[in-house]
Amino acid sequence: MLPVLPVLPVGGDGALSGTAVIPPIPPDVQVMSVGIDVVAVDRFAAMLERTPALAARLFSPEEMVTASGHPRGPASLAARFAVKEAVAKALGAPAGMDWHDCRVVSESSGQPVLQVIDTVAAAAAAAGVTGWRLSVSHDAGIAAAVVIALG
Repeated sequence: MLPVLPVLPVGGDGALSGTAVIPPIPPDVQVMSVGIDVVAVDRFAAMLERTPALAARLFSPEEMVTASGHPRGPASLAARFAVKEAVAKALGAPAGMDWHDCRVVSESSGQPVLQVIDTVAAAAAAAGVTGWRLSVSHDAGIAAAVVIALG
């Protein structure tokens, strides 16, 4: 598994309360690629409703619940799917990637963390990726994710 880079709390520098800042990329690390994806929450929710087994094909059991153990709603699941799509785009959409090998789990704080294993970790290693930065949001019916692959 590739290392997870933490998001640090913002101090008294005037940032909005409750926001976090991603630490700077170290000088010896470069941005290898960027992936971005957006998902229409209503459309994604309708797909999950039409195809009940779809959620289990896309998400690990840990991804389908919050840090407190409650089921995730459609917006949160759509955002996690956007992350998976963004990771695939950042890696050039290599064949053979398994959805379960790219996981978005939450720390106890609720902060999403990207974990890659097996097929996705192999594709990342082949591309020279050694770490990730992740930003996820959902609002006004749209879920969005930006993933930065570092190497």
